[in-house]
Amino acid sequence: MFSQNKKAYIFLILTTLFWSGNFIVGKAASLFEIPPFTLNFYRWTFAWLILAPFTLKEIFEKKNYILQNIKLIVVLGITSITIFNSIVYYSLNFTQVINGVLMISTIPVMIIVFCWLFKIEKTNFYQILGVIFSLSGVFVIITKADLVILLNLNFNKGDLWMVVAMFSWAMYSALLRKKKLEISQLSLLQSIITAGLIFLLPAYLIELALGNRANINLPFIMTLTYVVLFPGLASFIFWIKGISIIGSNRSGIFLHLMPIFSTILAIIIFKEKFMFYHLIGALLIVTGIVLSSKKERNE
Repeated sequence: MFSQNKKAYIFLILTTLFWSGNFIVGKAASLFEIPPFTLNFYRWTFAWLILAPFTLKEIFEKKNYILQNIKLIVVLGITSITIFNSIVYYSLNFTQVINGVLMISTIPVMIIVFCWLFKIEKTNFYQILGVIFSLSGVFVIITKADLVILLNLNFNKGDLWMVVAMFSWAMYSALLRKKKLEISQLSLLQSIITAGLIFLLPAYLIELALGNRANINLPFIMTLTYVVLFPGLASFIFWIKGISIIGSNRSGIFLHLMPIFSTILAIIIFKEKFMFYHLIGALLIVTGIVLSSKKERNE
């Protein structure tokens, strides 16, 4: 039998593996011409339907409390469901999986920026250094360490949109820390999905009006099944279970497996190449993550 710690490690490894797979499937969706906002809309619509039997009773019972905190829930929904997931899928139409996942790996450091802006937590010297190093790593990846790209401002728009996604999720995570809402995690997720879907609906309808429709074929069904069941629901449940066993700090370390998993999968499946500028960017990002987790002596 597995010990509790080993169970937590399995849960957390599967969580990061499924989240890494989301980038791979998102890239595959672009190759099969599955519109990004359509994919994201159906992903969260089906996730909402699956969660409904387990959450609607509590949501109705605590509707007054939820309405009291509706502004925060709406912002959480927009930053996570509406913006982050849509933009990740959109960006992968134009950029490599390796670029995207390396930039997304800076999110733990970017959370520090928003926690400081929203006066949630104080920052120290090492955290400021960490932000500088991580952003430098993102900058190297966007410019491919090529001065010509910088001088001509000839950036890949997929990389630029991935930066927007990165900051959107960091804002979501910081605001989630700002106030602990007194409802279960599943009901909170359901409330956030509901708010996100409301604001995602216009983008989905605009995409349809522009003629970007998904063909209901095997690639679409398989893609949708994966993003709903694995990164959408299974990862969330496994993440909660892992944290409940070994705590959030130890669990957070497992997020650094994502760039490794995604890079390996991208090289195997899409024949992407790990370039020298990826190495430089990754080293700067890792340095930033290490610095940002370091505490000053008087803390």
